[in-house]
Amino acid sequence: MSTATPATQPIAESSAEPRSAHGTPVWEIAHLYPLQGHWDEQDYLSLDAGRLVEFDDGFVEFLPMPSLEHQAIARFLFRLLDQFVAGRRLGEAYFAPLSIRLRSGKYREPDLVFVKPNRKRDRRYIQGADLVVEVVSDSAADRQRDLETKRAEYAEAAIPEYWIVDPVQKTITVLTLDGEEYRVHGEFKPGETASSVLLEGFTVDVTACFAAADDAAGN
Repeated sequence: MSTATPATQPIAESSAEPRSAHGTPVWEIAHLYPLQGHWDEQDYLSLDAGRLVEFDDGFVEFLPMPSLEHQAIARFLFRLLDQFVAGRRLGEAYFAPLSIRLRSGKYREPDLVFVKPNRKRDRRYIQGADLVVEVVSDSAADRQRDLETKRAEYAEAAIPEYWIVDPVQKTITVLTLDGEEYRVHGEFKPGETASSVLLEGFTVDVTACFAAADDAAGN
């Protein structure tokens, strides 16, 4: 159970508010938490929701549960990344759920993260990252978050490299930080090999990456 502090201004009960009944969510539990827009970092970090949750300037954002294909791709990439960085003692690779603090008031949970040994961290989050990977989900809103919103946020946080893995388009786009914005290092398609700028020698067979999703789905 979360220890998030209650809202300073409790929600006024009214006949318009939903009330819990058999087979419905327990709506009254919402009264135990801050109002949207009034969360602070400690409220967010103490939340134990059993879900992927991000924090955006006072708002908590609940992410959809990933599909089997999404997880198969993330697992395939994590195994490659972890083996590469561990074997060379370059740092640590992690996978979601894990909060990455981009700045005060902004936390994201990338699908995969690489951090160098000197990166500040505690048991609840890591301060920034050196490389992040997002496997794009299907919905238009989720695609916009990964392709546009997070691209801007990760650049603002000075994360040196961002990989966008798109199962719909079957592309892996590798972005490298150039000043305050990302430039495209490469947009790699099946039959090609995606490569990292930050981690020299780290490559991914694009065909094999998306085949992992097909295998998981039984295609």
